[in-house]
Amino acid sequence: MAGPELRLPAAPRREPEFGHDALVVCDNLVRIYQTESVEVQALQGLDLLVHQGEMIAIVGASGSGKSTLLQVLAGVDAPTAGRAQVAGHDLVDMSRTERVRYRRHVVGFVRQQSTRNLVPYLTARQVVDLPMAIAGVSRKERRSRADGLLETLGVTHCADRRPDQMSGGEQQRVAIAVALANRPSVVLADEPTGELDSETALEVFAALRTANRELDATVVVVTHDSAVSGQVARTVSIRDGRTSSEVLRNGETADAPGGSEEYAVMDRAGRVQVPREFREALALTRRVRLALTEDHVEIRSDRGETR
Repeated sequence: MAGPELRLPAAPRREPEFGHDALVVCDNLVRIYQTESVEVQALQGLDLLVHQGEMIAIVGASGSGKSTLLQVLAGVDAPTAGRAQVAGHDLVDMSRTERVRYRRHVVGFVRQQSTRNLVPYLTARQVVDLPMAIAGVSRKERRSRADGLLETLGVTHCADRRPDQMSGGEQQRVAIAVALANRPSVVLADEPTGELDSETALEVFAALRTANRELDATVVVVTHDSAVSGQVARTVSIRDGRTSSEVLRNGETADAPGGSEEYAVMDRAGRVQVPREFREALALTRRVRLALTEDHVEIRSDRGETR
């Protein structure tokens, strides 16, 4: 017997120009997983813009929705509602054929498990060549681009090695080359340093940064590693299926001149997720008092005077 029809509440209308100049647009994005008895709302009206040439990190606790977001952007998972576009491709109404082409040409993907990114019996040069061969690129161009990518990412010495002859860091750098093979509009990396020690993790992240700077790739990295997220100009935090805050850095790292500043993200309905440490410090619970001043909004506990 079919389950009850899923009805989503109507959302306030966003300005039509929202995201018109962005490469990645998520507007009130919803992803609900439903079984016979359980409904999981992985994304609950998430908003996100990523512009051409950016390299951003997405962070969040386990279950926050960050990996689901990456699966949607990769074309692996389909949104339940809202708007999701990458390089002009509508991910909501995409057909099966369009989705296959999208995954081959528009996005590159790097997984956490290095062995899942490569083919055990293919050398580094062969595995970088593979997506180009499937796309119909000429043999001469494939060889030139494969060698160029391996050189740029510092793994030329691995060209004739299979995965079991490489270190974990070398495998991930070759995986980045594979993701870049067909010149995608966006490279998506899901915890690419999660299985590596700190020193090797920084090497892999440096390869992603090289892809961004030297190969003009737009890069979106999901990570739990603060050392990694602290090396990008913009870090987006996801909480409970929504973007909750963004950290913008003026330099390469949080310690660079200019430092960093954290911003809360306001959704289309005017909702802001107040960080837990702020709520606990001022005993902000079910209800708060708001006051509009000349240049800011005050949020006060409803329990006695403001601390």
